[in-house]
Amino acid sequence: MTPRLDLTADPVELTAALVDIPSVSGSEERLADAVERALRERAGGLEIARSGNAVLARTNLGRPSRVVLAGHLDTVPVNDNLPLSRTGSGEDEVLHGCGTVDMKGGDAVMLHLAATLEEPRHDLTFVFYDCEEVSADRNGLNRIERDLPDWMDGGLAVVCEPSDASVQAGCQGTLRVEVRTEGRRAHSARAWMGSNAIHAAEPILRRLSEYEPRSPEVDGLRFHEGLQAVGISGGVAGNVVPDECVVTVNHRFAPDTSLEEAQRRVREIFHDFEVTVVDAARSAHPGLSQPATAELVEASGTEPVAKLGWTDVARFAARGMPAVNFGPGSPTLAHTREEHVAASQIRHCAGVLRRALGSG
Repeated sequence: MTPRLDLTADPVELTAALVDIPSVSGSEERLADAVERALRERAGGLEIARSGNAVLARTNLGRPSRVVLAGHLDTVPVNDNLPLSRTGSGEDEVLHGCGTVDMKGGDAVMLHLAATLEEPRHDLTFVFYDCEEVSADRNGLNRIERDLPDWMDGGLAVVCEPSDASVQAGCQGTLRVEVRTEGRRAHSARAWMGSNAIHAAEPILRRLSEYEPRSPEVDGLRFHEGLQAVGISGGVAGNVVPDECVVTVNHRFAPDTSLEEAQRRVREIFHDFEVTVVDAARSAHPGLSQPATAELVEASGTEPVAKLGWTDVARFAARGMPAVNFGPGSPTLAHTREEHVAASQIRHCAGVLRRALGSG
């Protein structure tokens, strides 16, 4: 049976209702059904579409600009943190449970606005998508961008991921490479007859430890880059000199650097080693000079900060749109058993977006 959601209720209560519908990645159908049903019942005038376990809704009011709000419906696996529990009361109330932070609080804000925001100053698109918490190739935005690309278009994208209720603009790009050394196997009792590939990785580690990260300013925001070894593998047996070693390196780069430039930079650092790119994602420019972005920053009452990490804002930025993260909850609590969000932050984020997107 499809649960019923009251989109006009306090967004805190709506968050609680969403959290109590489990939706681990790949199992979002029940929640997507509930979201679609609620939108069709309560949000008159919205065009609604379904794509797999993603639900999309948009206004078509002929406004000169459009803002896209996006949030994923899935969560990481439950870790003895369902059903929802509550502590405190009133403005001190806290909601505990899987998805409260990442990111059903943000989804509740979006759903509440979709049903209650009258006469917005921009046309609005709401994208509730699936499979964000798993490998990038399964992300529902891939399917939407392929099959319903115009639903991704607008002048600004707001991804309601947890940001502690502050505007986190743009995002870093990320590049993961494997740096490989080769040697020659031999019995460890006669090591001089071989060449140890693990020993040959010493220059790789030294270059990483000596690397001086950039801290460029982009759109007035300070980004901090990084180049870190995140894994190392090698070895055959306890009595064999290894003939291969692989150091996995992750490079986080600022929005003033293209993906191609980031790849070239890493290859230059390890110019005398075999380098294989295994994962890559572009950065996103903050776009703070855009009017819709400035309206959101002003409504938030806080100074924008750089997003030190990668999120789906980069997918929208690749389409030529400024993109920001703005949602309730601390990102540091995402994916933890202790996941929780303050009720006051949920209401605050709903109020900020209402002021930024409403008719005034």
